[in-house]
Amino acid sequence: MTENTPNPGTVADAQSGNWVDRLAPDWLKPYARLARWDRPIGFWLLYWPCVWSLGLAAIAQPEVGFSWWAAILMLAGAILMRGAGCTFNDIVDRDIDNKVARTRSRPIPSGQVTAREALYFMIAQALLASVILFQFNRFTVWACVASLVLVAIYPFMKRITWWPQAFLGLAFSYGALVGWSSQTGSLNWAPILLYAGTILWVIGYDTLYALQDIEDDALIGVKSTARLFGDYVRPVVAVLYVAAFLLWTSAVLLIGGGIVFAALSLVAAGLLAWQVWTIDPTQPENPKNRFYSNHYVGIALSLAFLADWVW
Repeated sequence: MTENTPNPGTVADAQSGNWVDRLAPDWLKPYARLARWDRPIGFWLLYWPCVWSLGLAAIAQPEVGFSWWAAILMLAGAILMRGAGCTFNDIVDRDIDNKVARTRSRPIPSGQVTAREALYFMIAQALLASVILFQFNRFTVWACVASLVLVAIYPFMKRITWWPQAFLGLAFSYGALVGWSSQTGSLNWAPILLYAGTILWVIGYDTLYALQDIEDDALIGVKSTARLFGDYVRPVVAVLYVAAFLLWTSAVLLIGGGIVFAALSLVAAGLLAWQVWTIDPTQPENPKNRFYSNHYVGIALSLAFLADWVW
C-alpha cells in the first residue's frame, strides 16, 4: 500500500491519519469506528457539560470543591456511552447511511461488521458504562437510567420530526444535570438552567453539522433543523447561541457566581459568534470545522467555571 492509498475501511468523515487507522489492530478497527474512537469530538461534546455541572456544584458548595475523581469517571462514562449510542444509531440507521455519501463508509453499511455483531458490541459498552455509573449516588443512577429513553428514541426522530437536533440536545446535554446531582444528590434550578442552555447549544452546533448532508437528506426524505431553517440557518443559530449563553450565565448567577465566570466565558461567546459569522455550507469542510470548534467552547467554559470556583 502506497502512502497515498486510503486505508481500507476508513470512514469518510474521520480525520485523515487518526490513531484508529494508524495503530489499531485490524480486528478492532470496525468496532472502534462504530464507537467513533476515530472521531473523539463526540465524547468531548458529551463530556464538557458534565465538567460544567461539576464546576457549578463547586461554586455552590465551595467547602466541598470540584470533584476531580467524578470528572475522571464521567470522562470514561462519556466515551463508553457515546460509543454505545453511536453503535445503536448505526444499527438503526444502516439503511439510511447506505444512501448518504458521508455515512455509507461506516462499518455496517460497508459490510465491515454485521448488525448482530454491532449489537453485541453496544451491549458490552453499556455494561462497562453501568459499572462506572454505580460509583455515584442513587439519585444520579436513576437519573441516568431515565436518560436511556432519550438515547433510544433519538435515531428515529429524523424520520418523524423536523427537530431531531432537539432530541439530540435533550440526550447529549444530560451531563449538565448529572454532574450537579452526583455532588448534591438532588437537582435545583441552577443545573436545570444549565441543561436548558446546553440543549440550545447542541441544537445550534448540530444544525451547522447537518448542513453537510442537506442535499442527501432532501433526496431520501430525512428531516433536520438544517433543512427546516433553510436560508435562515445563520440568524436562527445565532439566537440559539445567545439564549444558551444567557441561560448558562443565569445558572452561575443563581448560585452566587459572578464576574470571573462572566469575563472568562466571553472567550466561549466569541467562538460561538465566529461560527455563526463564518459558516458557509458551500465551502467543503467549513461546516465540519465550525462544528469541531465547539470542543474549544467546552474547554473555555470549563475553565471559566473552575476559575470562578477558585476565586
